[in-house]
Amino acid sequence: MNFSKHWAATLDDYAIDLAWSPDGTTLAAAAQSGGVMLYDAASGAVRHALTGHENGANCLAWSPDRALLATGGQDGFVRFWDATAGKQTAEVKLGTAWVEHLAWQTIQRTEDGGQKPEVLLFAAAGKKLTALRPDGSIAHQFPDAPKTISALASAPSSVLRPLSSVIAAACFGHVVAWDATTFTAQKEFPYGNAIYALTWSPDGRWLVAGCHDNAVHLWVPAEDLELHMSGYETRLKELSFSHDSKWLATGGGRDACVWDCTDAGPEGREPLLLPHNARVCALAFQHSHGLLAAGATNGEFTLWSPSRKNPLIAEVKMPSTPTKFVWRPDDSLLAVGTEKGQVFVFKTA
Repeated sequence: MNFSKHWAATLDDYAIDLAWSPDGTTLAAAAQSGGVMLYDAASGAVRHALTGHENGANCLAWSPDRALLATGGQDGFVRFWDATAGKQTAEVKLGTAWVEHLAWQTIQRTEDGGQKPEVLLFAAAGKKLTALRPDGSIAHQFPDAPKTISALASAPSSVLRPLSSVIAAACFGHVVAWDATTFTAQKEFPYGNAIYALTWSPDGRWLVAGCHDNAVHLWVPAEDLELHMSGYETRLKELSFSHDSKWLATGGGRDACVWDCTDAGPEGREPLLLPHNARVCALAFQHSHGLLAAGATNGEFTLWSPSRKNPLIAEVKMPSTPTKFVWRPDDSLLAVGTEKGQVFVFKTA
């Protein structure tokens, strides 16, 4: 496999978030200082420089059905941008707390006796979770969480199961799975510690949390099954599932631990350990293929294929610590952000 640098760019500050547009033609990159850049995927040319958030940007999320980008900032605002024109279309202030998490969810509304799809943006700021329409209007304000919301995860909408059209929100002490259509709590998952990361498996079976107590915790909501793996070196913030839901990659130390989540799940199984020379700080599986990108705090960046006997595919030394990996929807490009504000796009063939 060929793996090479395609283009590079530099932000004003720490690359806090990256996101590809649904059609893969544009890469959005947010600097911690507040600005948001839109880059052409093919050339790396700047399509638009968005003002973003004056006090600092935190997160990005593309609408799944249009060229609409949502951003959240330290100013308490969610802003919506027309990515084609490079113009802001709406904004809503959610309070004084930072907007730190954004997640789109497609729901089905009953209208004139039929089902009509609707896309909503779920935004977390402090203890508040808000459902927003693409025009910036508020669809629903949820009851305040008992603690600051630390992670959001949108369940795969294409999977039929008891928990459908769900947005999961985590804070210290629990995760709540909210029905994204009726805005009612479907299920609560207690957990007696802080949660830093949250993800669903692509098939919607597993809900997984990365935790402060050096552990990863898993739930199977449809089966009332709960698993726990502890003993990591550090608190766990890095989670990524393979496209077929077989492999769960986790950070939490110098090894990227890859767990087999087939059948009864990973508890009691030995993980595949992918070693690094420093703490793993970023992970991302491809959307439709089997490669895993992993980065460490010393700038080490590796590509792995967990199904191979010799899983290491490529190794690259970055000029600074990777902060984020995002694969283009077709998996042909991998974007990497760094602490020094560099954005690198690599090509696979």
